[in-house]
Amino acid sequence: MNRIRLMAACSACIVVALTGGASAQDHSHGAHGAPAPFGAWGFDLAGRDTSVKPGDDFNEYANGTYLRTTEIPADKARFGPFDVLYENAQSQLKSIIEASAANPVNANAQKVGALYASFMDEARVEQLGAAPMAADLAAVKAITDHAAMARLMGASHSGFGGSLFGVAVFEDLQNPNINSAYLAQGGLGLPDRDYYLKPDFAAQREAYLAYLTQTLTAIGWTNPAQSAADILAFETKVAEKHWTTVERRQIDKLYNPTKVADLATFAPGFDWTAFLDGAQVGNLDTLVLMENTAFPGIAQVFAETPIETLKAWEATQIVDQASPYLSKAFVDARFEFRGKTLRGQPENRPRWNRGVALVDGQLGEVLAQEYVRLHFPASSKAQMETLVDNIRAAMTERLKTLDWMSEATREQALYKMSKFGVKIGYPDKWRSYDGLELTAGDLYGNVERSSAFEWAWQRGKIGKPVDPLEWGMTPQTVNAYYNPPRNEIVFPAAILQAPFFDPNADPAVNYGGIGAVIGHEITHGFDDQGRKSDGDGVLRDWWTPEDAARFEARAKVLGDIYNSLEPLPGVHVNGDLTMGENIADLGGLLLALDAYHKSLNGQPAPVIDGLSGDQRVFLGWAQVWREKSREAALKEQLTTDPHSPGSVRAATSPRNIDAWYAAFGVSPDQKAYIAPEARARIW
Repeated sequence: MNRIRLMAACSACIVVALTGGASAQDHSHGAHGAPAPFGAWGFDLAGRDTSVKPGDDFNEYANGTYLRTTEIPADKARFGPFDVLYENAQSQLKSIIEASAANPVNANAQKVGALYASFMDEARVEQLGAAPMAADLAAVKAITDHAAMARLMGASHSGFGGSLFGVAVFEDLQNPNINSAYLAQGGLGLPDRDYYLKPDFAAQREAYLAYLTQTLTAIGWTNPAQSAADILAFETKVAEKHWTTVERRQIDKLYNPTKVADLATFAPGFDWTAFLDGAQVGNLDTLVLMENTAFPGIAQVFAETPIETLKAWEATQIVDQASPYLSKAFVDARFEFRGKTLRGQPENRPRWNRGVALVDGQLGEVLAQEYVRLHFPASSKAQMETLVDNIRAAMTERLKTLDWMSEATREQALYKMSKFGVKIGYPDKWRSYDGLELTAGDLYGNVERSSAFEWAWQRGKIGKPVDPLEWGMTPQTVNAYYNPPRNEIVFPAAILQAPFFDPNADPAVNYGGIGAVIGHEITHGFDDQGRKSDGDGVLRDWWTPEDAARFEARAKVLGDIYNSLEPLPGVHVNGDLTMGENIADLGGLLLALDAYHKSLNGQPAPVIDGLSGDQRVFLGWAQVWREKSREAALKEQLTTDPHSPGSVRAATSPRNIDAWYAAFGVSPDQKAYIAPEARARIW
């Protein structure tokens, strides 16, 4: 079950994807759910802290009372508007799943009911204990050489297990109408290389060692403590070879087409033929290597590691991945480490939540069809189309008037803008799940067969034309994204709710919410990585050297501002890691303001509860990011996530916008003040 999320490298989302385990960043309103505390016109006035000056801390001013009085639920590591919408979607999906189980009107409904029933049958799961893993663990124990281990790593794409390398299928970055196979680094059990190499993660390493020992003991492995120590030493060597999170953001550096026949010479010590055969892609002629300079070192570590250590490592990978679908002892052990230790989450999610997340992950487009029918009115799509048109027009206007861009680059930028694709709500074509066999009494087998089915679907696309109707997210996903190879922005139905979008809210709040999200995704097409693809989605440099230098200089100003921020004592925001998202936040908010101003048609904005139109746009923006995080989760985010924390996002983009200073009367003596000449001005 070796899933390399290439889309995370190539596409830019508004937040890290939410999952049912320990999630990312919520309250619903309007057409999708019950009313939420966003006041009569879409902003929660009671959530402000008016004792704080906006120019001292805009997040505290806009959200301070809410943040002080809101407790993070025990089954969450982080809590904010995205989480509330996620929970609403989960409840709605639960109803859909239960209805399918009660009345399976077709084969898809039967699959939904069977998968959910297999997860919810705790008695059956407890009775089986570790038995479902027996065949997979026996296959590991039977390995006698490195070639067989490489083959098993390849086979992990179709089931439980780990690999030092992962194959993924995505648009070819220089021929985006065709799907190519990509090869990426993998093999780490901790969230990032820094967890192995930096002294401030020593406690996490110690806990990981204990978890590995516990895991090996549970399956009767010989010398579990020594094997666990060997695994940690092995993974540390692999981590030393890995690219950093900042390096992995450089999209042009991740595109390295290589003949499969050359891999043995380029990265000797790893049996590439056996690996690719195991992954059922042995017929490939070419692979696109992502973190290519890491591969020789990782292959060498593999070759130099005793086979018994590799076998113990593979066994722990299987158990770790399978634990959510095994008996309570395995579930609890995994959560104790991955939930409590790594993310500070006190309690696991209720079983039904985890069951819904499983069905959503494996049969998402089946659930989506009913979700859209029940929870996404046509009027929401029509209003979104208007908002998108307005924000696109605002970006086009900014591109036309930028004083630092030459005409040669401007022409290309405007062409790219004219080619932007937009998808709203749900896909026009649904995926087929024909051939996927799911049965009510076999949870482990259901997950394994689902993984094999997914990988067969993915690898079947290699070398074939890209399906322009395919989505990278389901409609019930609370997120949005920009995809460079397709030069398109996508807004799933689930994000089109308050506080992002409420058809009954004040337009200024909607512009500060979903308007800024739309602008955020559009700006991704022109951020430090998105700007490397042209209007047809082709990865190429279409900038004059002078314009590129001017862009980089302006981006550095923004990066330095974020580098100075310290959400945790001694832990700063990484301005390089978060650069693309920070540029998109700033651009998105500017575009939202522009579009709001244009929507007034020359008339003065109404004053509501003593707040001007511009003030309400900025407050709408801040409300979207009113989140709380547990310290461990925040530390993980600051280490691994290209998105800045919500508190930073709420307050920092406004500090670089002149209109914010005017709207709130921010003066030089206030803490958040940035002198005009020091503000970041990009788009």
